[in-house]
Amino acid sequence: MSENKKTGKITKLLEQFVKFGMVGVLNTLISTGIYYIFIFVNEDLYLIGHIVGFIVSVLNAYYFNQKFVFKLQMSTFREHLKALLKTYLSYGFTFLLSTFLLWFFVEICDISEKIVPFINLLITTPLNFIFNKFWSFKKK
Repeated sequence: MSENKKTGKITKLLEQFVKFGMVGVLNTLISTGIYYIFIFVNEDLYLIGHIVGFIVSVLNAYYFNQKFVFKLQMSTFREHLKALLKTYLSYGFTFLLSTFLLWFFVEICDISEKIVPFINLLITTPLNFIFNKFWSFKKK
C-alpha cells in the first residue's frame, strides 16, 4: 500500500473518530440529562436513570452514526434493523461495563455519582468507536 493511501485511510479514520466524538457529546448530553433528572427526583434512582438514558441515547447514536459518521447507505428495513441491533449490542457491552464501573466507583470507591459518568466516558468512547466502525456500521 502506498504512503498516500495509508495517510488517506488514517485521515478518514481520524475524521470519523472526531465525528463519532461529536455524536458522543450529544449522546452524553442526552443520557446525562436524563440521568440527572432521575437523581434530582431521588438520588437512589441513579441506576434507573442510567438505563433510561442509555436507551434514548443509543437511538440517537444509531441515527447520527449511520447518517453523519459512517455514512452507510441502507435501502431496506432489514438492513436498518440489523445495524440498529448491532448498535444496541455494541453499546450494550459498554453499557454493562459502564454500569459496573458506575456501581464500583460510587459504592466501593465512594466517588460522587455526579462525576462518575464522565470518568466512564474515557473508557467506553474508544470501545464504542471500534465496535461501531468495524462491526455495527461495517460496509459489506
